Amino acid sequence: MSRMSNLIPIVVEQTSRGERSFDIYSRLLKERIVFLGDVIE
Repeated sequence: MSRMSNLIPIVVEQTSRGERSFDIYSRLLKERIVFLGDVIE
């Protein structure tokens, strides 16, 4: 397996209190964006 396939993108958020970094999955979940790969019954 390629080493590059294990990297998870990071998002940096700037607020009045400073900077916070999130992995991309946590950031999307914070925005209530969820990707589903199968049918929900």
